[in-house]
Amino acid sequence: MAKPELKKIEIEPALLEQAARLGIDVTGVDERSLRLYLQKVDPAGAEARARRWAEENAEALEAYRARIERDGVFGEDFRTW
Repeated sequence: MAKPELKKIEIEPALLEQAARLGIDVTGVDERSLRLYLQKVDPAGAEARARRWAEENAEALEAYRARIERDGVFGEDFRTW
């Protein structure tokens, strides 16, 4: 019987740094679970990460907002509510 292949789990380096700073063992934890846990135990760190993400992606967010303003939301013509 063949052994199942293990998948490599990659976690955002900033999350790993925050977990290490707080002394949290991340063995066997996926990124989503770690992110949710860190939001609970270190909300200031989560807010700082979110702020950095928004700054790094500001251009893409503005382009998306402009496109929605210009073209509307996909399927809006078919919406009945």
